[in-house]
Amino acid sequence: METGTAARGDLHLEKFLPYRLSVLSNRVSNAIAQAYGARFDLTIPAWRVMAILGRYPGLSAAELVEQTAMDKVAISRAVSSLLKNDYITRSEDPADRRRQVLNLSELGWKVYERIVPLAQQYESDLISSLSVEEREQLDGIIEKLMSRAQAWAERGLID
Repeated sequence: METGTAARGDLHLEKFLPYRLSVLSNRVSNAIAQAYGARFDLTIPAWRVMAILGRYPGLSAAELVEQTAMDKVAISRAVSSLLKNDYITRSEDPADRRRQVLNLSELGWKVYERIVPLAQQYESDLISSLSVEEREQLDGIIEKLMSRAQAWAERGLID
């Protein structure tokens, strides 16, 4: 047998946790996006930026990258689109004139307040198939996995 041949068949992508989490995330995000995308001319990254700014106003684009774990290009495109649609504003930070902060505009807040209940309804429906105990377990598992993934980001993937 050639070197590496045995390992070729060892990865069953449909059982590979990172793949499964990605597929789940994409399916849920796409379902929610269908509910608001066309109505408000929003992409998934743009909605995520709005959702973060609704919770944490006054962030810079770099802080959005950190908060969402999205790449800079996706954030830049989302911010440009949101500015064009008047959903967010960009202004100079009075404490640091080199820093530009982003906030939901008045129109952005109206859109945000219409989408949040839709998103929460989708979440509620998704987790309704789980018992209370399973929901608590899932929350704990997600926290552990997020912590491990954060450690990878801080020190490199695997020691």
